[in-house]
Amino acid sequence: MQISADQLLNHLKRGLAPIYFAYGEEQLLVEECTRAIRDAAHAAGYLEHLVLTVESGFDWNGLFNSTQSLSLFSERRLIELRLPTGKPGEAGAKVLIEIAARPPADTVFVVSGGKLDKQTRETKWAKALESAGVVMAVYPPEATQWPTWIRRRMEMKGLRPGPGVVDLLAHLMEGNLLACAQEIDKLAMLFGAAEVGLDDIEGNLSDNARYNVFALADASLRGEPIAVARILDSLRGEGVEPILILWALAREARELSQMAAMVAAGQPVMRVLDARRVWAKRKPLMSAALKRLSPEAAQDLLRRAARTDRILKGRGAGDVWQELQCLALGMSGLKLGTCNI
Repeated sequence: MQISADQLLNHLKRGLAPIYFAYGEEQLLVEECTRAIRDAAHAAGYLEHLVLTVESGFDWNGLFNSTQSLSLFSERRLIELRLPTGKPGEAGAKVLIEIAARPPADTVFVVSGGKLDKQTRETKWAKALESAGVVMAVYPPEATQWPTWIRRRMEMKGLRPGPGVVDLLAHLMEGNLLACAQEIDKLAMLFGAAEVGLDDIEGNLSDNARYNVFALADASLRGEPIAVARILDSLRGEGVEPILILWALAREARELSQMAAMVAAGQPVMRVLDARRVWAKRKPLMSAALKRLSPEAAQDLLRRAARTDRILKGRGAGDVWQELQCLALGMSGLKLGTCNI
C-alpha cells in the first residue's frame, strides 16, 4: 500500500503495519517519517529498538536471522534498516523479499532510504515491501508549498509567526529544509510558545537558499528576472558547472521555440501544451512564457544557447556566466538586445 507522508499520522492512529518503507531525497523528511513510526511503535509496546545501516560487507543473513528469532528483551520490537544508497544488491534484495513474504511476528520492520529512480522502484524487492506493508515516497515541498510548510512547522513547535515572518524565512531558506528546520528549532528554544515578529529574527538569519538548475529554469519561465539573477549567483557561488545550467535552459528554449511556432500558426496554447505533453503542474509556467515570447524571441533564445555552447567548448569568445545570465533573463522576458549581443 502506498500513502503520502501527510497521511502517515492518521494511518498510525489506526494501527501499525508490519512493514514500512520510506524513501526520498530530503533525508530530514524521511527521518521524520521514521521517527513518527518509532513513536507510535513505542506507544504500542514495541520497546526493543534495533537500528542497522547497510554498508559495505553488511551481514544480510544476520538481518534475516534476527527477524526470525524471538526478542530476548521484549515481546515486541522495532527493527529499523537504513539503506542510504537505495540499492541492497542481489543478496539484500533476496533477504528483503523473504522478509516481506513472511513478516516477523510481533515486529515492525522499517526500511528507509534516499531518492529512488523509477527502475529501482520497479524492482521485485521494492514491490514486495509495498505488497506486504506501507510505502511512502517522501517529496520536498514545491516552491508554492514552501510558505505553508514553514508556517505548519512553526505552529508544531508552538510558535506563532507574526506578519512577514513566514515570507522572510521562505526567502532566506528557500529549498534548504534542514537549515530552515534548524532555524525554527532555534526560535522555539529562544521564544517558547510565543509570537515571533520580524524584529525578533531580522539580522539573525543567513541566506541558506539552496537552488538548482531546475529552479533557475522555472523562475525564468515564470518571468521573474530578480529571482533569476539571485538563483544564478547562488549556483555560481556553489560551484555548479555551467554546462548543467546551459543544459536546463537550452532544453526549455527548444521547447518554447517549437511551441511558439505552433501558437503563431493559430493553435490554442492549451492544445499546444497538450500536444507537447507538458506536465499539468508546468502548464502555467509554459503558458506564461508563451504569452511573453514571440516566435522570433524564442529563436533568439536558441541562438543565445548555441553561442553559449560554443564558448563552453572553446570555439567562441565571451564570458560564459554573462551568456548564461542573458539566456535566463531573456527567457524571463528581458530583451536580449540589452545583453550586448
